[in-house]
Amino acid sequence: MILRTATLSDAAAVAQVHHTTWVTTYGAILPPEFWATATLERRVTTWERWLSNGAAPVVADADGEVVGIAMAGDAVEQEDVAPVRARQLYLLYVLAAYHGTGVGQALLDAVVPPGTPAQLWVAEDNPRARRFYERNGFVMEGARVVDTSTADLAEVRMVR
Repeated sequence: MILRTATLSDAAAVAQVHHTTWVTTYGAILPPEFWATATLERRVTTWERWLSNGAAPVVADADGEVVGIAMAGDAVEQEDVAPVRARQLYLLYVLAAYHGTGVGQALLDAVVPPGTPAQLWVAEDNPRARRFYERNGFVMEGARVVDTSTADLAEVRMVR
């Protein structure tokens, strides 16, 4: 496995990982109406736009296949909640077949090096991800938001 910065030509592969992990993780949590518009095609269009506009996620590439993605940057306000750290993990997704292989850890370390103060938002109902972040020094900070753009998905902030 190698880590590299995604390019525009990776848009479809990155979207595939993003979409597949969402279906796996949130398929039973989010209502059917959400999935009617949260399609792979829409994710591809979104990633094409983001990559064209300078987004630079790191991808985990295993034998030419993108199996994970991560992206971090300057912390941003979330649902009117001001940031409490300068750096924020925006996203980290790894295909289920690669869970426990070190891919997620490598991606996190690449975009938010160990010990770097940072914040992230994680679905409140995602205990697996929360445990992963706890193992990496993140703790619950107390802020909670409901993301109305994602079918009222409750998210909690973790910091280190």
